[in-house]
Amino acid sequence: MDLDLGAVRAFVAVMEDGYFSEAAAGLGISQQAVSKRIAILEKDLGVRLFTRTARGVQLTVDGQAFLPHARELLRVEARAVTSVRPGSRALRVDVLNLRIGPAALVRDFHRAHPETELDVVTLADCDVDAAIDAVRSGTIDATFRAVPVPAGRLPEGISTARVLDDPHQLLTGPGHRLAGARSVAPAQLAGHRIWIPGIVPGTEWATYYDDLAAAFGLTIEAIGPNFGTDHLLDVVADSSTLTSLVGELTRLVWPAHYDLRRIPVRDPTPVYPHSLIWRRDNPHPGLAALRMYIRSRMFRRHEAKTWVPRWAARHASP
Repeated sequence: MDLDLGAVRAFVAVMEDGYFSEAAAGLGISQQAVSKRIAILEKDLGVRLFTRTARGVQLTVDGQAFLPHARELLRVEARAVTSVRPGSRALRVDVLNLRIGPAALVRDFHRAHPETELDVVTLADCDVDAAIDAVRSGTIDATFRAVPVPAGRLPEGISTARVLDDPHQLLTGPGHRLAGARSVAPAQLAGHRIWIPGIVPGTEWATYYDDLAAAFGLTIEAIGPNFGTDHLLDVVADSSTLTSLVGELTRLVWPAHYDLRRIPVRDPTPVYPHSLIWRRDNPHPGLAALRMYIRSRMFRRHEAKTWVPRWAARHASP
């Protein structure tokens, strides 16, 4: 049986208002139309829902049994419509990790625009192509990724803008030979073990680290299980040989006795080129607000003495 939600809505309205005429006025249709919808609903259900009296209408026993389900049907309908209506549902934004620079950017946006409901997701195991497909299909409204393709090769209707260059820092424990350095050059890291667990082969960030290692003769290891950031901090803090690379904007917290060091990498400074990717025809007002917020901010773009892969998408306005 296919129930007509318009008829269900008419049934609930008549029950709440007590009269067909008042229900019709509230629904913006004629009294005849309300009567017709109720008749169709009663025919589909095979029962009488109302009895008419001089004081209006009363629910039959079957009407009383159907009423809570009718209300729930209308609530489900309202939730279904809200879930896809721009401005009524949350803005869905993808970031690789909740600790890194783009996540901090989205948090700042939320503080500036608390009226915009956000749903922040992490499609961490998919590459940029899969993330773009998620944007194109509407699974997410926007994603922050390094874009290794020219803008002209993006799918039709997809836009991208490089919005945040995050400089690298070297993370060491207190016993590492470089722990006391005020800054290090990429060339100085040759021969040192740099551990970045969790790199997924075939993703844009795996390609980035491969190119970074090749450009400066670095040894970047992704061996061993990835038990998360806390485990990485614990291992690096106790090691005199292992280091890691983290973004300057990456939020890290550790116990004071770890005595970890975050050392700027300079001359040149490798920067991770985060881009915003979105659908041009996406009408969600939260997306427009996010793009405007990004344009209004003076984000760091380390143009002088920096290194990025040649494939990184160029700067553009979001």
